[in-house]
Amino acid sequence: MIDKTCDSLQQAVADIHDGATVMIGGFGNAGMPSALIDALIAHGARELTIVNNNAGNGDTGLAALIKEKRVRKIVCSFPRQADSWHFDALYRAGEIELELTPQGNLAERIRAAGAGIGGFFTPTGYGTLLAEGKETRVINGRNYVFETPIHADFALIKALRGDRWGNLVYRKTARNFGPIMAMAAKTTIAQVAEIVPLGELDPEAIVTPGIFVQRVVKEAA
Repeated sequence: MIDKTCDSLQQAVADIHDGATVMIGGFGNAGMPSALIDALIAHGARELTIVNNNAGNGDTGLAALIKEKRVRKIVCSFPRQADSWHFDALYRAGEIELELTPQGNLAERIRAAGAGIGGFFTPTGYGTLLAEGKETRVINGRNYVFETPIHADFALIKALRGDRWGNLVYRKTARNFGPIMAMAAKTTIAQVAEIVPLGELDPEAIVTPGIFVQRVVKEAA
């Protein structure tokens, strides 16, 4: 019997190792798997490479992980905002590495990894510091820069409901990066508000099929 549910948040993240590349879903706080991040902090893994849309908000979630100095490098599109003080302080001190990627490029690099695409050409970033050292090409008279896919060891994502097979449905914009991150990681761990019996999720509403999810854990577990 296929049963991907975990008894606890701690069990779900127990094998995330030092130096792992971890994708974390969310657009700001929307869709951020805060319970899984707290479990990861308690777990103690260090030297992580984090892939996220931003570099954390305030003192919770991803910001708390950064505050604990567990992150060696972050790949994101929006690292600085009014309440990103933990990232700011560590970056200015030279204690965290940043790979800045425009948001559309970030999403497509993650999607490319899940789709098995070796890379793509995009006009975004051409002629800027972000394109230094990368292959460029003129296509139909327009300049493009080559971007590579982003793969991950783990993806931590948040969904509204899941079943024991790992099928997921999301709540509105909390969906954001979750579906593509689930496809781009070797191990996807989904935090859900509710685990429902098989057959209760409408197949037409399932966004992430269980084939892309290895573990499902209830956020209040």
